[in-house]
Amino acid sequence: MKIESPAVDARDDGVSPLGAFGREVRLERERLGMTRAQLGNRAHCGYSLVAKIESGDRVAVREFAETCDEVFPHANGRFVRLWELVLMFAYPSWFRPYVRLEQTATAICEYHPVLVPGLVQTEGYARAIFQGRRPPNLDDLVTARMERQRILTREEPPRLWLILEEGVLRRGIAEPSVMAAQFEQLRRIATNPHHVVQFIPDSTASYPAVGYPYSVLSFDEGADVVHADGFPAGHVIAESDAVRTARRAYDLLKATALPPEESVALLDSAMKDLT
Repeated sequence: MKIESPAVDARDDGVSPLGAFGREVRLERERLGMTRAQLGNRAHCGYSLVAKIESGDRVAVREFAETCDEVFPHANGRFVRLWELVLMFAYPSWFRPYVRLEQTATAICEYHPVLVPGLVQTEGYARAIFQGRRPPNLDDLVTARMERQRILTREEPPRLWLILEEGVLRRGIAEPSVMAAQFEQLRRIATNPHHVVQFIPDSTASYPAVGYPYSVLSFDEGADVVHADGFPAGHVIAESDAVRTARRAYDLLKATALPPEESVALLDSAMKDLT
């Protein structure tokens, strides 16, 4: 069965989490007699960004919310709690169930035939992808994608296994400097003992799930789930037969792809080609 997400966005009733967060920031700032520039200095951002956050036009990063909790008396963590709600509504409604699951997963196995997956993208790479879609909220989408990656810096991060097609390394998503930074990030993940990165060489004629990106998430408690990517929307699948099929396909993908050491060598070769 599919796990459906609500069709109605909280913005529809005129009171969005983003607007509520901004209003609370403005009220507390004005109560202290603090200027936007002064708050920006404390939060390491500019006056214009503070103004956009207060007007509900931008999603703040977590550090901004943490600064508000430090600066405003009796906040008691209120701004970080509000920010977590704001961030969730920065994602498309169909993607929110997956983000919630991703935050509690202990292992993530992901296959993508075309792109570096969002969970390990650099900001420059993510921005280049989103720019191609011409969204009205580009900065918010990039911020939300970067915030997802905090799970990889936890004391006990999920185990990550990525399988990508070799063509991902030649797809010129952005200028060489951006691609080089992305490859360096991939290499750090590939050489981290906690994670694995493999590439399927172009010479491989056929293999399971070819051309269909998907992820399998595992948890300390509860059954695995699958996220099938797609356009214009992906979906989460919890039906046991479908999950078993996806699991078996991923096992075959592991056997088909280059071993981890050879995959790192392929990545090193791609980095040299950029220079």
